[in-house]
Amino acid sequence: MLALIRLPVLLISFILINLVVFVVCICRPFHRNNVHFAGSAYAMLAPILGLKVVVRPSPAIDLNQAYVYVANHQNTYDIITICKAALPGVVTVGKKSLKWIPIFGQIYWLSGNIMIDRKNSGRARDTLAQAGKKIQQRRTSVWVFPEGTRSNGRGMLPFKSGAFRLAKTVNEPVVMVTASNLHKKVNWNRWNNGVVLIEMSAPEPLTEDKNIKQWTDYFYQQMKEKQVELDRQVAEMEKKR
Repeated sequence: MLALIRLPVLLISFILINLVVFVVCICRPFHRNNVHFAGSAYAMLAPILGLKVVVRPSPAIDLNQAYVYVANHQNTYDIITICKAALPGVVTVGKKSLKWIPIFGQIYWLSGNIMIDRKNSGRARDTLAQAGKKIQQRRTSVWVFPEGTRSNGRGMLPFKSGAFRLAKTVNEPVVMVTASNLHKKVNWNRWNNGVVLIEMSAPEPLTEDKNIKQWTDYFYQQMKEKQVELDRQVAEMEKKR
């Protein structure tokens, strides 16, 4: 019964938020804070789904510094949950095909996000090079989902090395953004669907003691361990609610 109420409310709210974000992006196309604004706006949908999203950024993160953010990519709810952690001055790297989604695709493009052609590895490398130039010239941070696709309950997928290669090229630190487990978290007929914890770790520079593959494996293991820790904290928090 609750799902019959929640679905239209969510749909109407999503449409209204998209319209507001679209207007903002048209008024200030490619502005460095458009992604932050959009992430904050979409996060307003979380209470409709019965979710409480808590973002915990490290105090070591400096908004005037450029970083490469790496985040786990779980399911379609990510736009409402982990995207809330998109800080001012960040753009994301996503599929070029996203721009063909009506309204949302145009928002994604006007937000200044970087689009890559995954079917063409040469173009993808060129796009990452462009991302590097954007970081260096505009001091813009870049947000990457190193799994490359949504895990959809399969556990954290192996990381691709592109984000870490980019961080090494531009000599900027990596910030790990880890969300607690979202798989089967949302029950449309349950009023309270609990807490989603998102932790933004302290920036970590890629030193010379590891090569790109080793850094990729390192952050993969660190994020897996961090998610286990966050899941434990969520379980404790939900017992008290």
